[in-house]
Amino acid sequence: MRAVIQRVTHASVTIDGKINGQIDQGYLILLGVCNEDSLEDVDWLVKKIANLRVFNDENDVMNRSIQEIDGNCLVVSQFTLYASYKKGNRPSWFRAGSHEHSIPLYNAFCQQLSEAIGKQVATGEFGADMKVELLNDGPVTICMDTKNKE
Repeated sequence: MRAVIQRVTHASVTIDGKINGQIDQGYLILLGVCNEDSLEDVDWLVKKIANLRVFNDENDVMNRSIQEIDGNCLVVSQFTLYASYKKGNRPSWFRAGSHEHSIPLYNAFCQQLSEAIGKQVATGEFGADMKVELLNDGPVTICMDTKNKE
């Protein structure tokens, strides 16, 4: 699994002109799934994100987690995180997971992250044409890949 985690002051995802999910302070998480991913990848990624300390403490040092600031999360499926661009200029998506494989893992990720932070995460809609708006705070953007755990 690949995730791009952006610390935001607010974010939203709109589908067909209607807001599907929106948050105030917290994380916008773009999540990509490949066919080699499993529930172990979900577990590892959720723990890393829930405990990631990138929010400022009283000394203005990035030392607090999403849980400690009572922040929110918006999770948007993003198969393009698995773009292959080595040959030519048009990316291919052969590394992205199939719908049958990816949807259950996406749903498991959202459910486990909700449990980890103690509140429902907002979401986009898997496979939909989405418009994402955000105000990146910092900017702080972290990329994680469960295949690069070390």
